[in-house]
Amino acid sequence: MTHASEQDQRLDRRARANLLLLAACQALGQACNTMMFAATALSIITFYPDRHLATLPVTLQHLGIMLWVFPAALLMQRQGRRFGFRVGSVFGMAGAAIVGSGLYFASFITMCLGGLVLGYAVACLHQYRFAAVELVPAPYRAKAISWVTAGGVVAGIIGPSLVRWTHDQWVPIYLATYAAMFLLHAAVFVLLSFIRFPAASAAAATAAGAAKPPEPPRPLLRIAAQPRFVAAVVSGMLAFGVMSFLMSASPLAIVACGLPHTEAHWVIFMHVMGMFVPAFFTGNLIARYGTTPVMTAGIALLLGGVAAGLSGLTDWHFRIALTLNGIGWNFLFVGATTLVTTCYRPNERGKVQALNDFLVFGTTAAASFLAGYLQARLGWFMLNWFSLVLLAVAAAAVAWLWQQDRGARAAQA
Repeated sequence: MTHASEQDQRLDRRARANLLLLAACQALGQACNTMMFAATALSIITFYPDRHLATLPVTLQHLGIMLWVFPAALLMQRQGRRFGFRVGSVFGMAGAAIVGSGLYFASFITMCLGGLVLGYAVACLHQYRFAAVELVPAPYRAKAISWVTAGGVVAGIIGPSLVRWTHDQWVPIYLATYAAMFLLHAAVFVLLSFIRFPAASAAAATAAGAAKPPEPPRPLLRIAAQPRFVAAVVSGMLAFGVMSFLMSASPLAIVACGLPHTEAHWVIFMHVMGMFVPAFFTGNLIARYGTTPVMTAGIALLLGGVAAGLSGLTDWHFRIALTLNGIGWNFLFVGATTLVTTCYRPNERGKVQALNDFLVFGTTAAASFLAGYLQARLGWFMLNWFSLVLLAVAAAAVAWLWQQDRGARAAQA
């Protein structure tokens, strides 16, 4: 074995170790996010009379992502991924403490403030998938995104399990849940110390896939005008929009149907499993069949989830609907993220990734707010009917992308 091949093997082992640690951070951070979704609306209705606003702290968390995503991404580009991610963990600890304090003192405003602070932590959490691309050679982009996203499988076990175990441990109920969120963010802070993120110049070379002379960054509007970027962002927006729309409302809908709180915990568990278990093979599917076919399958699965939601109000209708919703989200969102990473140069990544997440989580914020309002006013069935409109737009975006790719292939031939 040559010295060069031994060095390649060491590099491969290091990259795998870094991805594993990053996936662990994703798992713990996403578990906190899952706990926020599962617990917040149900904890608010224990003391706040207006159920229309029960999802507002979650909405403000998404609004916080919009507000914080540009500062967080640019901080990482200037100071490095580790520093930026650890700042996100500090915000996560602070946000969990504020939300828990709001519940303890029965202050709806304080819980909303905590959601806004948590938005910074979640903005950093969603940068993990882009950081994964910088840890591997260019041909492994989709797999790296998929592997790190797969950390959500552990989140799907940890998050709902902790909610079920902690929700009645302290008084008021769900207070111990927010204490557990604080500890998980602290664990992420520690884990980040062991990940060897590349320096900015090394990350740029890895993302480019080869040693090339640096090119000047293009204006953001020029990058955003690319058809592939438009289709990718629209698909990502609607993937998260439909997912958040139905997931945010599902705990309220389940309780409104007379099912117990614990059923809401199980439904969220199955939903999160649907979101992240496919990540073990989504990257391989993209490598084998292409991005647009996998995204099309995602839309079909989301439609199947809506159909299940419209079929009835039993526990299994909710479980099947939210599980299919999660799987469809995974296919559509991983595909969209993979497309976004092909639309920018290394020295453009901060602003482009920030724009993508700003638009995606702007949609998510609107969806989560409307979820509580429409669930209270119109009910679960109308939410599912409205989701069909969003999925029709997503289907049009993917069809347009497919046509663009076909035209490009024809021009090359």
